[in-house]
Amino acid sequence: MFYYISGMQFVSRVLFVLLAFAGLTLADGITPAFLAKDGAVTRDRHLSEIRDIMLGGRGGFIDFGFYYLPARTQTPLLSDYGKHEGYAFNHHFAGFGAGEVAPYKHMGALLWFDRSGWDGEDFFLFPQYNDFSLQRSVVTWGLTFTDVKMDWTFAAGMQHQNLEHRGKIYPYEDDSLAYSWAHLRFSKASAQANFYKADWRLFRFSLDLESRAVYGGKKSGPLTYLPNVSLAMYNDDDEKDIDSMRVTWEQNLYGQQLYAEVAYDLNDAGFHSAALKFYPDPSRMIGFEATCLRRIKKKIEEDRVESEDDLLWGGAIDLLFVRFAYNAAYDYDNFFGAKGTFLAEIKFNLATVDGWLFGRRAPRSAPMETDIIKQKDNGATKSEITPLNSGSGAPKTIEAKGIRYEKAGSEGGN
Repeated sequence: MFYYISGMQFVSRVLFVLLAFAGLTLADGITPAFLAKDGAVTRDRHLSEIRDIMLGGRGGFIDFGFYYLPARTQTPLLSDYGKHEGYAFNHHFAGFGAGEVAPYKHMGALLWFDRSGWDGEDFFLFPQYNDFSLQRSVVTWGLTFTDVKMDWTFAAGMQHQNLEHRGKIYPYEDDSLAYSWAHLRFSKASAQANFYKADWRLFRFSLDLESRAVYGGKKSGPLTYLPNVSLAMYNDDDEKDIDSMRVTWEQNLYGQQLYAEVAYDLNDAGFHSAALKFYPDPSRMIGFEATCLRRIKKKIEEDRVESEDDLLWGGAIDLLFVRFAYNAAYDYDNFFGAKGTFLAEIKFNLATVDGWLFGRRAPRSAPMETDIIKQKDNGATKSEITPLNSGSGAPKTIEAKGIRYEKAGSEGGN
């Protein structure tokens, strides 16, 4: 384990050096349009992550992190006034905890927080607040109830979107917006809804059919190869119609370590993205992915709008405490369309259910935890007493799975 951690630290340092140089020359700019719609993107991501944690509906979860950009040329802002050097940023935190209030019944609370935007200076707490800056925070909170025996979960709460600062190049939005949300899961099926006053903004229906050992399912076999499918419908304004729909399909390809994921928009956009993901261990503490995303560019010429599209290829490496990415589909969708530069995200997330430790949405627990359970189960058969001396007062060594305890014959005290 020591050599494993040391190797990971060495790789992290090398990649950090590469980031510092690559970001200086390869970066493409981000646009005010991506920054303006980030509030809706963040609210949707919060609920998507809450859906993942509510697969069990009990235990706990913690997540925190921020993007690290060593150079101000990595995420320049492209506006009608020209190109502006600066920093896109995202600081995030999430927490969930539930306890048993009656046999098989758990109640809990959750909190998700993001602060994101763009600023002319690198900062963590106090931005520059210039004419091209945008700072926004989104908070999602709620209460949960889970009946383990009946296998269902209900959660509900509020989302608060607060505009900290808006530069002159961005469209108007209210300083403070409040949304309500609800989540219901029964066995493998779940549904989510998000409302602004009386108007719906999101409805998501998911079928997580894959069998997961951390929730009492199978570790292997045909049931682990069942797909996970979700359909999300969005309403961007106060009208009742559906503005867009997206289907996401996640498929285990091998041993709950190799996955394929495809997202398809059920409107004129069509194919959105695809990813091939590999996890050295099913606990998803570490992961590698290659992605392909279809970008659609719209040009307004006189009285007509022309659309162009191309494919953006990229990937990411997740090393538990840091994530490196280049043109990854996730970052394009959730970090203002960032592309053409290497990104580093300093982060950590860990979920737990019934003593198991694993990454968000993982099917199995971490290897160290698995070894502990095996020791408990096989302790009687694997342990042995090996006398060092046949004398009655001689010390003896009790040995169990490589753990040694010295036991004195007749001495007391320490």
